[in-house]
Amino acid sequence: MDKTRKLVIVGDSAFAEIAREYFDADTGYEVVAFAVETPFLKRETLHGLPVLPFETLEERLDPARHDVFVACTYTQLNRLRQRLAADAKARGYKLASYVSPRAFVWKNVELGEHCFVFEDNTVQPFVTLGSNLVLWSGNHIGHHSVIKDHVLFTSHVVLSGHCVVESFCFLGVNATVRDKVHLAEGTLVAMSASVTRNTEAWGVYEGVPAQKRKVSSKDLNF
Repeated sequence: MDKTRKLVIVGDSAFAEIAREYFDADTGYEVVAFAVETPFLKRETLHGLPVLPFETLEERLDPARHDVFVACTYTQLNRLRQRLAADAKARGYKLASYVSPRAFVWKNVELGEHCFVFEDNTVQPFVTLGSNLVLWSGNHIGHHSVIKDHVLFTSHVVLSGHCVVESFCFLGVNATVRDKVHLAEGTLVAMSASVTRNTEAWGVYEGVPAQKRKVSSKDLNF
C-alpha cells in the first residue's frame, strides 16, 4: 500500500503501539513519531521512532504535512482523549481515523472524525457514530442506534437497536444494552452488566440486571 500521508501517534502506551501496527498495515499512513506530554516523557524512542514532546510538536512536525491520532483509552473517562485531540486540532493538525477492513460497517453508517474501529465489529444499518470514539474488537452495534462523541466500547459489547449512547460513556467487556435504552452522559457500564432501562448521567451500573452504584463515574480513578 502506498504511503501518502505521515502520522503522529499521541501516546506511548500499549494502545499507541497497537495503533501504529494497524495504521502501518492497513492504511496509507506512514507513522513517523510518537508524542507525549512533557511530564510523562520517559523515553526518547519507541519501536525505532522518536517520542517527542506533545506541547511543541508543531516545531518539529509541520501540521500541513502530518496528521495526528490520539491513542488514549478511557483515562479520565475519555476526557483526556478529548482534550488532547482538541488541542492537536486547534494547532492545525488533521485528526486521523482507522476502520479495520475486517470490521463490518454498513454502507449508510455515519462516522465522525478521529475514530478507531477494530476488527470484528458489526455496525448495522442506520447507525450514527460520533467523533473521538474507540470500538475495540468484537462489538455488535444494533441498527438505528446513535453513539455520540468521546465514547469507548471495550470488547464483545452488545448494543441493541434504537439505542442512544451519550458522550463520555464507557462500556466494559461483555456488557449488554437492551433495545431503545438511553445511556446518559458519562455512564459507566461495568463488565458483564446487562442494562435494561435508561441510565442517569455519570452513573456506574453493575450486575444483571444492572443497578446504579452510589458513586459517580467522575470520581473513579481511571
